[in-house]
Amino acid sequence: MNSELVVDVDKTEVTIALLEDKNLVELNKEGRLTESFSVGDVYLARVKKIMPGLNATFVDVGYERDAFLHYLDLGPQFNSLQAFLKQALSDKKKIPVINKKYMLPDIEKNGTISDILTTGQEILVQIAKEPISTKGPRLTSEISIAGRHLVLIPFSDKVSVSQKITSNEERTRLKQLIQSIKPKNFGVIIRTVAQDKRVAELDNELKLLVKRWEETIAKVQKAKGVSLVCEEMGRTVGIIRDIFNENFQSIHVNNELYFREISDYVELINPEKKKIVKLYTDDEPIQDKFAITKQIKSLLGKTVSFKRGAYLIIEHTEAMHVIDVNSGNRSKSDKGQELNALEVNMAAAEEVARQLRLRDMGGIIVVDFIDMTEGENRQKLYDYMREMMASDRAKHNILPLSKFGVMQITRQRVRPELHIDVEETCPTCYGKGKMKPSILFTDQLERKIDYLVHKLNVKQFSLHVHPYVAAFINKGIFSLSLRWKFAYGFGCKVIPSQKLGFLQYKFFDKKKNEIDLTEAIEMM
Repeated sequence: MNSELVVDVDKTEVTIALLEDKNLVELNKEGRLTESFSVGDVYLARVKKIMPGLNATFVDVGYERDAFLHYLDLGPQFNSLQAFLKQALSDKKKIPVINKKYMLPDIEKNGTISDILTTGQEILVQIAKEPISTKGPRLTSEISIAGRHLVLIPFSDKVSVSQKITSNEERTRLKQLIQSIKPKNFGVIIRTVAQDKRVAELDNELKLLVKRWEETIAKVQKAKGVSLVCEEMGRTVGIIRDIFNENFQSIHVNNELYFREISDYVELINPEKKKIVKLYTDDEPIQDKFAITKQIKSLLGKTVSFKRGAYLIIEHTEAMHVIDVNSGNRSKSDKGQELNALEVNMAAAEEVARQLRLRDMGGIIVVDFIDMTEGENRQKLYDYMREMMASDRAKHNILPLSKFGVMQITRQRVRPELHIDVEETCPTCYGKGKMKPSILFTDQLERKIDYLVHKLNVKQFSLHVHPYVAAFINKGIFSLSLRWKFAYGFGCKVIPSQKLGFLQYKFFDKKKNEIDLTEAIEMM
């Protein structure tokens, strides 16, 4: 399987698309202008309101919306962490070292939050789950610092190995290796990608993680009140850290700053693979080039078609997600109803697994498959569903089909579900139902170009339009675009963009910044 990562950076957000054999399987978006919570960020926070009935507290982490910390998320070594934090804040000239005097007894498993915390108390917390719907972010006080091969856990001494490493010999080797090199009073989780890695590579990463912990405490000592003290790496680099493997063929980035950041990180984790990071400079939008826009529009609606006319209907509620499998107008074969149902269900299982990753659906998912009477076929479908979801990084649990043909899946939810509205509002009438004659559209575009060149004195720019419109403008030897070039200069380029509606258009300067022609539109 060949994997590609496509990073589209624009003025307000970064879109990260993961392709497997050219098929879109994951889509992540992060804002560039607004502050947002990220799983893994560490804060010096303040207890705001204790809720004994919930055995939890609301915590101020510097945002308008308070975060939520439950007693069970304090972690057994919370008292040790607090003693260490108190020392760090009282003596800001040197960073304390985690030693025996800070290793206090574990807190009670069935204790109460009011016995541990008081209103106004400063604590160290980490984002465990981003805000979802009306809920604030979920916190934990079990601080962990993630690397590519290892996860460092202060105030612990346990070494654990990923369950996906199945070889007993390799598990024993890694455990003994880490036990011999890790600092005292630090726990380590060995990730799947650490399999078969040499001691020098793991030792270097472990030292980097310890250094990050020390830098975090240094920031705590300099902090004035509630503040972010350890920022999780950007989502782009974080995704590369978590999924990068030998199957990666290329990483395409259309922004020089992000290109350098990703190149440096790939060089750090796998110097031989640095060349796969490529700066995309073509005029065609990067998502159009790799057929991502088209896949987004076809895969993220309420109805999703897959093989031979069959389709899924996906409904989202506050409590759960419901997916209905339909055979549609699929032509029936002579295999009989049971085998036809099995064939559609197996293809649906593949698409459902893809949709869960693509939309990052979490919580309870109920899938209503086409009814099958034979237990053997239901077992086949259950096994195939587990196989299809084996590559899903989110923790999940799949239950066998019920006698009604319903499968229940639970999937870890740490971020809001991705929602993209694939329906388009008419860009010319804005839903009113009336617009200017479409035959005059190119005349309108020419007036905008004239205004841009002669009034705003912009000589180099690109006009992005729907692919059908672009084809019309560029058709023929003496095309309309050629006539515009002779009239207004050869700095004018017409670029097809699948993101735009039929009579929608956008102008960009040579630095790819959008040119606002709102005033010109009102004048014309």
